[in-house]
Amino acid sequence: MAYLDLPPAAGMAGTVRLPGSKSISNRTLLLAALARGDTVLEGLLDADDVDRLLEALRTLGVIVEAHGASRTFTVRGGGGAFPVKRAKLFLGNAGTAFRPLTAALAFSDGDYELSGVPRMHQRPIGDLVDALRALGADIRYLGEPGFPPLAIGAARLRAERRVAIRGEVSSQFVSALAMALPLAGGGVEIEIVGELISRPYVAMTLALMARFGVTVDRDGWRALHVPGGRGYASPGTIAVEGDASSASYFLAGGAIGGGPVRVEGVGLDSLQGDVQFARTLAAMGAALRDGPGWIEACGEPPLAPIDADFTSMPDAAMTAAIAALFASGPSRLRGIGSWRVKETDRIAAMATELAKLGAKAETGSDWLSIVPPPRLTPAAIDTYDDHRIAMCFSLAALGGIPVRINDPGCVRKTFPDYFAQFTTLLR
Repeated sequence: MAYLDLPPAAGMAGTVRLPGSKSISNRTLLLAALARGDTVLEGLLDADDVDRLLEALRTLGVIVEAHGASRTFTVRGGGGAFPVKRAKLFLGNAGTAFRPLTAALAFSDGDYELSGVPRMHQRPIGDLVDALRALGADIRYLGEPGFPPLAIGAARLRAERRVAIRGEVSSQFVSALAMALPLAGGGVEIEIVGELISRPYVAMTLALMARFGVTVDRDGWRALHVPGGRGYASPGTIAVEGDASSASYFLAGGAIGGGPVRVEGVGLDSLQGDVQFARTLAAMGAALRDGPGWIEACGEPPLAPIDADFTSMPDAAMTAAIAALFASGPSRLRGIGSWRVKETDRIAAMATELAKLGAKAETGSDWLSIVPPPRLTPAAIDTYDDHRIAMCFSLAALGGIPVRINDPGCVRKTFPDYFAQFTTLLR
C-alpha cells in the first residue's frame, strides 16, 4: 500500500489558494447542462468527483468544452432532458454526481443504468428513489433494494404535485429532487419529513437554481415549492468559489500551529455552510481575520474544548475532531449521524484512528466524544479510501510527532495536490 510520511512539525503559516468547491462545481455543471444557452464555468474543481460527472454528461450528449489548463469550461445547454436516451454510466463514489443524475435522468425519457464503486453501492438512495417513484418515475434496483446500482426508464408523470422526502439521511436527496423537478414540469411541493440535515447545502442548491432562473419558494425547512412553467436558462458566466470544506484543514492548521494561515478563494459570505467552521475555531480560541474572498486564522494550543452540534456542517466536523486533540479537555461533536453513510462509516473510522494517536474516543448513533491525550502518539493512519480522513489527520503532525498517512492518493476525489500544498506551509 502506498503511504506518505509527514515529519513532526513545529508550526504552520502561509497562504493557500483553494481548489474550487466540489458541491458548487457539480451542481453548476448539471444545471448548465439542463439550461437553455451556453454557460461558462470558471474555476471548476479538478478532481475525481467532477471528472465523473463531466464524463457522464458527455456520454449523455452534452457538449462541454475545456479552455486550456485554466479549469474554465463552456457547457452548451440542451434546454431540458439529455439528448442521448440510452446509456450506462459509472460514477465512482461521487455522491454529488450520482444522486442529482438519478433524479434528472428519471425525467429524461430514456433508458439508463447508473453504477459506482462497491462503497457507492452501500450508500443508501432509497428515500430519493421513493420520492421520484411517487411522481411517476420508473426506477429499478439492480442489486439490493434501497441501494445502487439503478436502472432508470421513462417516467409516466402523475397528477400528484406534492411529494414527501425524509430530511435526516442526506441533504443531497432534497437537492437532487429540487434540481430535477423543472424537467417534470415543476409546480411541485416537496414536503421535508423530519429534520433536514446539512441545510446550508440545500440553501446553496436553491441559490444556484435561482441563478439559472428557477426561484424556489421555501416554507421554513418544512416544504419547498418548485414553480412550474419554466426551465433553466443560462446566467452566462459563473465563477466557482473555493472549497470551504478544504479550507477547514488549513484554518485549523493556523489555529493549532501558530499561523497565520490564510485561505484564498472563499470568504465568510460564502454560499457554503462549511465556511462557518471558522467560527468554531474562534470558539476554541483562534484569532480570525477575513476580507473579500479570504479568511485567516492563527492560534496555539491548548485550544478550548467544545460541545457543539454539527448538523449543518458534518464534513467540517471531521476537522473539529482533530482540533479537539489539541484542546485542554474533552470535546463532544453532535449531529453527525450522516457520517455513517458517507465514503465510509466515518464515526467508526474516526474513533479508531483517533485512538491510535492516544485519544480516548467514544461514539453513539450521531455523536463522537474525544478526550485528548497528554501527548500525541506517532501513528500510521488508515484512510478507508476517504479523502477527508486523509486530509484531516495530516494535522496531527502539528503535535510534534511523525504521522504516516496510508493511501494518500485518496485525496484525488476532491483535492489532488492537497499534501503538496499542506507540506509547503509546515514549519
